[in-house]
Amino acid sequence: MNHDVSKRTVALYARVSTLDQSCDMQLEDLRRYAARFGRSCEYVDVGVSGAQRRRPQLDALMKDAHKRLFDVLLVWKFDRFARSVKHLVDSLEEFRALGIDFISYTEGVDTTTPSGELLFHIMGAVAQFERDLIAERVRAGIAHARAMGKRIGRPPAVTNIAEVSALRGQGMSLRAVARALDIPVSRVRRALSRQRLKESA
Repeated sequence: MNHDVSKRTVALYARVSTLDQSCDMQLEDLRRYAARFGRSCEYVDVGVSGAQRRRPQLDALMKDAHKRLFDVLLVWKFDRFARSVKHLVDSLEEFRALGIDFISYTEGVDTTTPSGELLFHIMGAVAQFERDLIAERVRAGIAHARAMGKRIGRPPAVTNIAEVSALRGQGMSLRAVARALDIPVSRVRRALSRQRLKESA
């Protein structure tokens, strides 16, 4: 990462939960801190709860991040940006992959510094740890279900063999039968094969 901040573009993100609140205090601190950077742009959500999955300005910020329109994201506090620990971890991992640094003003986290960059590695390790735990729980659950004699996966699709045979007997092609019954051609073939086996038995 290029740590010469004077040549980098910083994005400021601020948010308040209600319309009667103001982002002025956050922006005042963020603009003062951002003065050390070459350029800056601002994304501000007003009257938007932190728990909301969709936030217009945050969504725009993330799209611009993927376009690499800025090099550093500056927020006033973690909870102004992330709606949960998982969201924070996933976002930091995404920024790291994009080569974008992250600064939380009040928490003193600044990955434009060599020591602060350690946060990206820690968050990435935490995210991988969480994925491994989830995968392990899924595997254990499947193994337990199989041990109890439960079937894993979707139940087999039922095809009406009589309907398939009747339509086929009318001279319809395999594809036409499949379309009429809204099933794959492969299931039409299997149904006809089972019908032939029954007739030859």
